[in-house]
Amino acid sequence: MAILISGRGSNMQALTAAMATGEVAAEPALVLADKASAGGLATATATGIPTASVEARGDKAAFEAALQAELEAAKVDLVCLAGFMRILSGRFVAAWPGQILNIHPSLLPLFPGLRTHARALEAGVAVHGCTVHEVVEALDAGPILGQAVVPVHAGDTAETLAARVLEREHTLYPHVLARVVAGDRSPVALFP
Repeated sequence: MAILISGRGSNMQALTAAMATGEVAAEPALVLADKASAGGLATATATGIPTASVEARGDKAAFEAALQAELEAAKVDLVCLAGFMRILSGRFVAAWPGQILNIHPSLLPLFPGLRTHARALEAGVAVHGCTVHEVVEALDAGPILGQAVVPVHAGDTAETLAARVLEREHTLYPHVLARVVAGDRSPVALFP
């Protein structure tokens, strides 16, 4: 499998750790970033995982063709987006039907897109969380494979809420990935 990142790769680390222990019966064949400066690339390299970067500049079709070439060269069967901050085109997604997963920091269908934690606080919700879903052409709209819930506390800021949600992401994503690799795509929910 390949893991696509844009930053430090904390979810990538959770996934690769679960693979290393056998919790997830898969092999990390590639960590691919949309910029060479992504901190997660150094982390992956230090653990012996092959890495690559494709700069997301200019033409989107050329960028996605370069991503596709890297994924094909690594011979991956599954792609996990883990903090990959690019919207993939319908054409790219169609080339990987049901084979791209994403972790999103909200309880979808609530708060798709960006600023999820601030939007949750503005809406006054009592719980928030994260979702693992299949990637489809429409943003954050694919079939839900798993969700984890965190309570919203009085006095929470977007930053404190984000930190609690990120901890749950590190549990949820490997759990769902293990199920998907085993052939189970039925939705699962994790509660505090």
